[in-house]
Order: sequence, then C-alpha cells, then structure tokens
Amino acid sequence: MKIHFYKYQGAGNDFILVDNRKNMVDHHNVQLIAHLCNRRFGIGGDGIMFLQNKSGYDFEMVYYNADGQSSSMCGNGGRCIAAFAKLLGIVKNEADFLAVDGPHHAKISASGDWVSLQMIDVDTITNDGEAYVLNTGSPHYITLANDLANKDVYQEGHAIRNNETYKANGINVNFVEPTGAGYFVRTFERGVEDETYACGTGVTAVALAMAKHHNQTGTIETPIKVLGGDLNIRFTYDGKVFTDIFLEGPAVMVFEGDVEV
Repeated sequence: MKIHFYKYQGAGNDFILVDNRKNMVDHHNVQLIAHLCNRRFGIGGDGIMFLQNKSGYDFEMVYYNADGQSSSMCGNGGRCIAAFAKLLGIVKNEADFLAVDGPHHAKISASGDWVSLQMIDVDTITNDGEAYVLNTGSPHYITLANDLANKDVYQEGHAIRNNETYKANGINVNFVEPTGAGYFVRTFERGVEDETYACGTGVTAVALAMAKHHNQTGTIETPIKVLGGDLNIRFTYDGKVFTDIFLEGPAVMVFEGDVEV
C-alpha cells in the first residue's frame, strides 16, 4: 500500500502528517508507525499525525510518538496539523479540532506558516525537590540549569525520565536557563527517548512554572528559545489557575511524498 504524506516542522520539532479522512490507513500498528518515523529506514520524524473527520469539529488530531506508541498531547504537532488543515482547504485562518487532551482552538496566519494554539488550562503545579512538575497536555519536569548550551541533556534527561518516580509512565524533562526577557529551554522527550529541537507542551510548561517560580500574576508573555528556533507563550494567571494559554510559533511544510508500506 502507498501512503501519501507531508513533512512539517515547528521550530525543528518534525512530524509526518497524513490526511486520513477516508480512513485509508489503519494506524493501530506500532511497528508500522515506528518504521515510518525511523530516520534511517523510514521517512523520519519526532512523531506522526493522522488528520481525521470528527463530528462537531473541523478535524481530529491522532498523534503517535516515534516509538509507535499513542501519545499525550503534542503542542508543536497541534500547530503543524492546524497549518496542514489550512493547506488541505479544510479551514482558513481558524480551526477547532479535537486532540487526545480535549478540544483546541488555533489561529493560523494568512501565509499559513505561523500558528497560535490554545492549550488546556492548568491548575496544578507540584514540586519534586527544587524542580516543578505539571501537565500541559503531557507531563513535564522543569528544572533550572546553568551553562545549558553545554549540558548533556540526553544523559541527564534520560536518568530523570527513567528514575523510580517516573519510569513507569515516563515524563518529559525540561532544562531551563534565563536569557534576556525569556528563557532558553532544552528538552528530553519520552516516546522519542532523546532530546528534540523543540517541545511545545514543554515550553508551555516552562513558562507557567517560571511564572509561579517568580510569583508573577496577571497577563504574561514569555518568549522562549529552543534549539530549533523561537516560540512564544502567553497566558493569564490569577495565582491559582492558568487560563487563556497560547503556544505560538512557526509551522512549516518541508516536503510531501509517497511511501510504500
């Protein structure tokens, strides 16, 4: 069978996208998904998404990690699939879609390569020692770091993700360093089991955790630099609940093609 696909990237976080509105692809196949995401033997990507029909929504986002397992929410993936929906002519400049963590609203630029994605509200941040732990659609561990450009993120992130506390379910590990008006962030992602160039739910979690860390409230905008470029997070925090959370950044179609499976 031949699958037509598109390759997108959002700040270096790269994904395979498939228009599956006709249900032509049975994606409940761990080996197939892992093969397609393999960078040496497949197309290559941090994950793969299937755009499907969903009553009451413009579309449904079905996301799998590169290891072939179904995943929690992917923020940059959500931005890319919104841009993809615009490319397909399903939506114009706004989209309402369903993901694994619930409904999402997205605003897409006229050029289609910049997307502002509304994330779920967050009302709980806990501590693990000096680190912060929260869920922005996916679970995240946030820890401040020095000399982040030279940190061994794979080794340290892998150790935290696989410790006794997090090994069973996994967690995404984010290292944060203040820079200018915002932060520099590097992330070890579960499912990919490696550092990625960007993590949308991760930078969102960082922005919220740092607001709590610095006792900031009100309407806040936080620019964040990742290995793959620049992202922006804006939200409102009343000291108890984070609302109106938007993850903003590039969502670019790299190429399209066909793969025989």
